[in-house]
Amino acid sequence: MIRTVLGDIAPDTLGVTDSHDHLFFASAKLLGQELNDPSAAEAELRAFAEAGGQALAQWSPMGLGRRAEVLPALSETTGVRIIAATGLHQAGHYQPEKLPRLLDGLAERFIAELSEGLRRDEEPDGPPLPARAGLIKVAGDFHQVDRHASVTFEAAATAYHATGSTIAVHLEGGTHPLGVLRELDRVPASSVILGHLNRFPDLGPHREAAEAGAFLGFDGPSRANHATDWRLFDCLAALAEAGHADRVLLGGDTTSAAARAAGGGGPGIPHLLTDIRARVLRDFGPDVADAFFRGNPARAFDADWRV
Repeated sequence: MIRTVLGDIAPDTLGVTDSHDHLFFASAKLLGQELNDPSAAEAELRAFAEAGGQALAQWSPMGLGRRAEVLPALSETTGVRIIAATGLHQAGHYQPEKLPRLLDGLAERFIAELSEGLRRDEEPDGPPLPARAGLIKVAGDFHQVDRHASVTFEAAATAYHATGSTIAVHLEGGTHPLGVLRELDRVPASSVILGHLNRFPDLGPHREAAEAGAFLGFDGPSRANHATDWRLFDCLAALAEAGHADRVLLGGDTTSAAARAAGGGGPGIPHLLTDIRARVLRDFGPDVADAFFRGNPARAFDADWRV
């Protein structure tokens, strides 16, 4: 089953999916660019739905303004299925005084949000909300798994074995995918999503990660990483030609107010379908497009839920 904020659904009902995005996000690294407006989030979701979108995975983890309390209403209002995240990002995304509290009993926090319900970011030790997390988001560092990441990866692996949930990994600059899989060796690669591979278009590690069984996340376009956007379709073509079209996930990764179309910026969440998916259809055909946007997300977020 796939765990959404409105409950568990069968994988074949997930539909056309944005596999990595943010409706709400507030980072110490992006001060003044917070995604914190429910009306703007609703506008983005409605435009996404009008473009054919049916589901979205929000990778915003604990403590970063993910607004878990409003996600069910947004899903009901727009008709877009939302998969929410527990987990913890890199240390630098948090105010230093808040991080120790979150790190205390980290695996138990992940498990509780997956099995009982998400907590408000303002009340990490408060009562559970009705909506539960459907994935675990953690993050590596540039070309390495640093000490903070080692702690979060260990907690994520423990939570995986307790719940069966998928682990989604932010790769800093798209680097170190194979090292991340080694660090998560207690978890089957088929339960791991490696994010941001478009930011480091090295085709060799992409193929090796696919051969290992991991899902490969290409989640742009991004204003912050435009320098590698033009390599996206080279990467997709190489994977498809190598027989790995069944491992690819695509997402928008909207992380700042300036990147949200509803506020006059862009390109926004709908761009994933109106432009990226449209070109996938032209370049690779309907079967590959269906795999990238429908079949692969249905398998990637399908977890053997144990709680």
